[in-house]
Amino acid sequence: MEIDQILAKHGKDTKSLVPLLQEIQCSMGYVPLDSQRRVADHLHLPVSKVYGIVSFYNFFKMNAPGRHQIHVCMGTACYVRGAGKLIDKIKADWGISPGETTDDRRFSFEEVRCVGCCAIGPVLTVDGDVYGAMTPEKIASVFEKYE
Repeated sequence: MEIDQILAKHGKDTKSLVPLLQEIQCSMGYVPLDSQRRVADHLHLPVSKVYGIVSFYNFFKMNAPGRHQIHVCMGTACYVRGAGKLIDKIKADWGISPGETTDDRRFSFEEVRCVGCCAIGPVLTVDGDVYGAMTPEKIASVFEKYE
């Protein structure tokens, strides 16, 4: 659905801010800054108010999503078993930090709190596929499976 249709559907009531942003997120996969500006203008709000909502809630993404979603578990069990090293390796080799997407939009990368696989940590998931006992050296072979 186009942003004009979404804006018209929700009217100008500032109470519709979050539902409006949610619908944009569902439609586009993220809420880019230009859409935030349009929402702010439509609702007669400062852009900082809209940005504050988008940046506060974890549901909202400000970057276009990649074709594949990478999650590194940073729950306690995974963290103490070296999940931080997985994050460092992804940053170094793919040039993205948590919350970012590769330039070719192949991968989006997020840290998550727990994927419920504590016994096999550290855990990395790609599109919901779980890879346990991960090491930085194994990441490239996992990512090769996802074009």
